[in-house]
Amino acid sequence: MKLGRILAVIGGVAALSGHAGAAEIQVLCSNGLKAVMQELAPQFERASEHKLVVKYGLAAALKQQIEAGEPFDLAILTPPMMDDVIKQGRVAAETRTVIARAGIGVAIRARAARPDIGTTDAFKRVLLDAKSISYAKAGASGVYFAGLVQRLGIADAVNAKARVKTTGDEVGEAVAHGDAELGVLPISEILPVHGVEVLGPFPTEVQSYVVMTAGLGANASKAAAALLKFLKAPAALPVIAAKGMEPG
Repeated sequence: MKLGRILAVIGGVAALSGHAGAAEIQVLCSNGLKAVMQELAPQFERASEHKLVVKYGLAAALKQQIEAGEPFDLAILTPPMMDDVIKQGRVAAETRTVIARAGIGVAIRARAARPDIGTTDAFKRVLLDAKSISYAKAGASGVYFAGLVQRLGIADAVNAKARVKTTGDEVGEAVAHGDAELGVLPISEILPVHGVEVLGPFPTEVQSYVVMTAGLGANASKAAAALLKFLKAPAALPVIAAKGMEPG
């Protein structure tokens, strides 16, 4: 993304923030948007002269931190989590904005065999044949996967060989190190992991999307509004696509 385009997107940041000085913007960001934010954040900082302090984590954990009083200007969570903190008055409802979404995929170790998972029947066979499968229990993709194998009638077989982890990072590490044959994560969380490849997305019939929704804290700085605008600007779309996501 060219600097001139970034400047055009966030032109008037000083006016939005009400002063010419740089602001520090506190961001709580779900791991689902981590790869996107890690690329866009420094570009925003260079263009605006504001400083971003970003804390990444599971959406559920970040929601708990918000409820416990964690200070923030901008939060990026899954929709149910965002809606809860809006109801509590912690996020301004009118700023609720869908940034992007990622389909759920299957991760394999780099250069491992690549079985077909293009249909639901083929997907079920691969899950049943796998020696081990890892997913994050509290992650949006893990919650969906646990329900999906129930609906597919293979929960007992999958659970017997499941390597349940706390975070998506742990799932990626398990696959990369050979501790799990398959991993289930949003595609946007598979792509950045060294030593891991995307086998493919879930088949269309059973696909689900992890949606990343942003909102400004009730007491957010005006500079944070410029960041939210930047994340939704057309200039950010190439980064979103490169990180395995679709615009919201």
